[in-house]
Amino acid sequence: MKVDHEVVVVGAGFSGLCVGIRLREKGVRDFVILDAADGVGGVWRHNTYPGVAVDIPSTTYCYSFEPNPAWTRSFAPGAEVRAYAEHCADKYRLRSHLRLGTKVERAVFDEGADVWRVHTDRGEVVARFLIAAVGPLDQPKNPDIPGIETFAGKVVHTARWDHGHELRGERVAVIGTGASGLQVIPEIAPVAAHLDVYQRTPIWVFPKVDFAIPRGVRALFRAVPPVQWLARAVTTVASEVIMVLGIVHYSRVPFLVRATEMICRAHLRRQVPDRRLRRALTPRYGFGCKRPSFSNRYFPTFMRDDVELVTDRIERITEHAIVTRDGREREIDTLVLATGFKTLEIGAMPAFPVVGLGGVELGAYWDEHRYQTYEGVASPLAPNFWLMNGPYTVTGASWFSIIEAGSTHIVRCVAEARRRRAVRTVVRRPPHDDFTARMRDRMKGTILAQPSCARSNSYYFDRHGDAPYVRPQSGFYVQRRSRTFDLDDYEFTV
Repeated sequence: MKVDHEVVVVGAGFSGLCVGIRLREKGVRDFVILDAADGVGGVWRHNTYPGVAVDIPSTTYCYSFEPNPAWTRSFAPGAEVRAYAEHCADKYRLRSHLRLGTKVERAVFDEGADVWRVHTDRGEVVARFLIAAVGPLDQPKNPDIPGIETFAGKVVHTARWDHGHELRGERVAVIGTGASGLQVIPEIAPVAAHLDVYQRTPIWVFPKVDFAIPRGVRALFRAVPPVQWLARAVTTVASEVIMVLGIVHYSRVPFLVRATEMICRAHLRRQVPDRRLRRALTPRYGFGCKRPSFSNRYFPTFMRDDVELVTDRIERITEHAIVTRDGREREIDTLVLATGFKTLEIGAMPAFPVVGLGGVELGAYWDEHRYQTYEGVASPLAPNFWLMNGPYTVTGASWFSIIEAGSTHIVRCVAEARRRRAVRTVVRRPPHDDFTARMRDRMKGTILAQPSCARSNSYYFDRHGDAPYVRPQSGFYVQRRSRTFDLDDYEFTV
């Protein structure tokens, strides 16, 4: 059957861009990158709320093959990350491969022709290979609170910020104290007449070593790239130690987690002298059960007279107020939802219905039978299909290390299929099942297996109680594995 493109990539965020870059490196030119947005950048294009910034050191937050000497701060603001995405699209000549403003609604594998029929809001696209590169932080999640649809004021989600709405002088409520809430709350407080922050679960917060990177240092990075490579290596190793050694290998080094918690508690104690308030802001779960973050401004915000931390459960929302379990009603003008994203649920992973062999929809299958993959990217149920950021992928110091590993794995498979002139490429069941079993077994030694994590309300966990969001291996190992896995784990049909 005639195909429209050899490869269809869904998603023009950093994952999709990296796949495109790797495809071009391998000599694959007949590919298209689809995205519903009007530009590249993915989550960094959508998230423009006040205070948005990376939450790991900037030197680590970029492709290893394309270090960015232009970061102006040690924790880059969101606008600079979006500019970096635009730069990469231009430098690696991906513009001609982009088809923006195109939403993928469904993809169905044609078993007779060994092609994917990708249904979009602009018609069908037929491809030999399909790569889902939509990040997990893509679909905003609204809280399931009675009466929220009746609220007569303004409702805005942090992932879809309305810059035309003025908060100055308003009574504002923020629901959510995760990574987004931690950044936006200190920005809102000085302009609002009053701010209520509704906290379900506290967050572990590190002190943030945030500073402006001098022009001279940026010039040095441009002139002598090895200097920036060294800086990247230092921040990457430090992040790996905290996020991998402490969380993934918790059973071996529990003292590292305890030491990290002591640093966070000391940070809270220095910034919040009020013992009662400090107790409310202290997590009751182990460090690593939930995504931590960095901030020097979050805790002091709650010391303001015009800010109230509310820990009572929300009972309902009325036209003009939020009512908590204690019966108190707090009137507001604007409701800000810092409630994160849909992750491990149908419609989020994959981000669109993927119908494979025998008419099985991958997301529904995973939801029923537990999440499972081969190396985080492939399923025996879906030939010629790979999923970036799938089950058991998140690990390491930076999202970019995950992206690069996934891209390397996928493009190796595409290149091998082309070399063999294969029309169907699918991972074999035994290596798939072996990988999934090993991941589940290794999870037993992580912090995520500790009883305290049950109190964390973390998006790392699914409805089965598994934590397939995380891959219990180091980022360094995963990158090496992407270059060395046995291609015979796949079946290539000519």
